[in-house]
Amino acid sequence: MKYRFLILNVTVLGAALFLSGCSINKMAMRMKPETVAPYIPSVLAKNEARLAKHPDDQGLILNTGSLYVMYANAFVQGPAEFLPPVQYEERQAALGEAKRLYLKGADILYDGLDKKYPGFSTVSFVNNTLASYLAKMDETDVPSLYWTAAGYLSAFSLDPFDLKMGRRVPDLMSYVNRAYELDPDFNNGALDDFYILAYASLPDTLGGDKSQVDLHFKRALEKSGGKLAGPHVSYAQVVSVPAGDYDNFKSHLEAALALNPKKNRANRLVNIISQRKARALLDNARDYFIDIDDDDDDDDDDFEYDDDDFEELFEEFFE
Repeated sequence: MKYRFLILNVTVLGAALFLSGCSINKMAMRMKPETVAPYIPSVLAKNEARLAKHPDDQGLILNTGSLYVMYANAFVQGPAEFLPPVQYEERQAALGEAKRLYLKGADILYDGLDKKYPGFSTVSFVNNTLASYLAKMDETDVPSLYWTAAGYLSAFSLDPFDLKMGRRVPDLMSYVNRAYELDPDFNNGALDDFYILAYASLPDTLGGDKSQVDLHFKRALEKSGGKLAGPHVSYAQVVSVPAGDYDNFKSHLEAALALNPKKNRANRLVNIISQRKARALLDNARDYFIDIDDDDDDDDDDFEYDDDDFEELFEEFFE
């Protein structure tokens, strides 16, 4: 299904927002992504407990809501996407859990915007009442707009028959458009990467526009200084696969894998997760392309990291 490729990796693309900007106490750790996952629910539980005591704390709202979205993508949906067919029930259960987490995070963020701009939850793009609220927002609102749209659209991508959520897509695209007006360089081109996925995957009636994909791919690379693997992975999924272009698919994923995460410490985790996805996509290329020569099988088993790749990645992450 077409929406299958609207895997909004904004959590992966924006993970550096947490690693560099959230107000969480330091605790040095040496972890791989697989060992990080069990810790995140406890962090979320602590954040929610604090949020119950301080429901109007916008910083806490952003941290909690966006962490739900990140966890759903990187540690629930991501692994589930590549489970083998024999684990169909496990895969579907994980994707259902991912949707639940996306919605929970997005709801927290959406409620936060409504607290900051009373009445925001009552307006809509459809009846022309949303624009006046978005006009009030400034650059400080960009992260909330971005993560809210990311959470809801990611949930919709997992269940495109959710008509209630489908009706909200024009609103969500308006959030992203306003965020882009306010801060087009947000998080090293994360919004451009968002556009790659959304413009390529959504139908025109919901805001899709394939003519804009290459432009935003170029901008994403420029704004990240070519140091992020995510744009290449996004392009391979939503452009190369639907076009049936295996050579282009392979080229972009190899470009993603060629980056050295150690040379970009601020985005090391985001790149490692993106690269693992790239590796999985290459390994499962026959699921997306019918005609692949045996010579094109990528048997490179050297893609791995030692513990040094993860040193201090989460020193500002946990309490």
